[in-house]
Amino acid sequence: MIVLTAPTGHIGGQLLQLLLETSTRTDELRVVVRDPATLPESVRSRVDVVAGSHGDPDVVDRAFAGADAVFWLVPPAPGGASLDAAFSGFTAAAAKAFTAHGVGHVVGVSALGRGTAVAGRAGHVTASLAMDDLIAGSGVAYRALANPSFMDNLVWQANSIREDGVFTGTVPADRKAATVATRDIAAAAARLLLDRSWSGAGEVALLGPEDLSPNDMAHIVSEVLGRPVRYECLSLEQARAVQIARGVSDVMATAFVDMMRAKNEGLDDGVPRAEAAASPTTFRAWCEQVLAPAVGA
Repeated sequence: MIVLTAPTGHIGGQLLQLLLETSTRTDELRVVVRDPATLPESVRSRVDVVAGSHGDPDVVDRAFAGADAVFWLVPPAPGGASLDAAFSGFTAAAAKAFTAHGVGHVVGVSALGRGTAVAGRAGHVTASLAMDDLIAGSGVAYRALANPSFMDNLVWQANSIREDGVFTGTVPADRKAATVATRDIAAAAARLLLDRSWSGAGEVALLGPEDLSPNDMAHIVSEVLGRPVRYECLSLEQARAVQIARGVSDVMATAFVDMMRAKNEGLDDGVPRAEAAASPTTFRAWCEQVLAPAVGA
């Protein structure tokens, strides 16, 4: 039995489809979802559904009964009053349920940064690493998928790219960094959930196939869309104001800014680029297959 949390989210949804499409799969699938109606009927008929929040002790107690492996992803908490509550607090009931039900393996979505000088002051990432420690401390075999920024975050700016030919961020325009496609995160999770020959606690870094600067990305986006697109670097103060304008709480906006500052100071640079960490989807391929349809090119 494999249990998936966040099965309607971007990563969880792709993971669920991968597991459903695996013709040699012998594991049963169970999903935890607040509203089962958000799952297509074709999916609901093929999985066991537990309704509710995976932060609820009663829900995870039901969901993890008989489970061999769990995919763990905490939901966004833009209005949250505390980082600890949003990550470790949300995960506390699950960590107890892993032990109570003898869950053997857990795969979680986390972030790069462990062991870097800025890991302790990186907002969301600091909280995510603490959550990893909580899960690992439960005694399960655990793999944290350690990710840089997602390519897919650019989809949020599809309107700006379409209408103004610009996307924004807080990374200096010429600073090269790793990015990863969420499809590759889902694929890595599927491999770990299906082949549970691993043990202990550790990280699996997913760095994409290349380091690109925002200017490099703007050049690729322009070529793929066939129109000029430029990058505009925002100050951290401007980025915080954007978060607040979107209704994000003061605590979470500050955590976002702290994370982005830490990224500029080397948060994602702690894992050397190596073949084992080079997830396959290039930024160009992602733009052709995901961004261009979103922009309407």
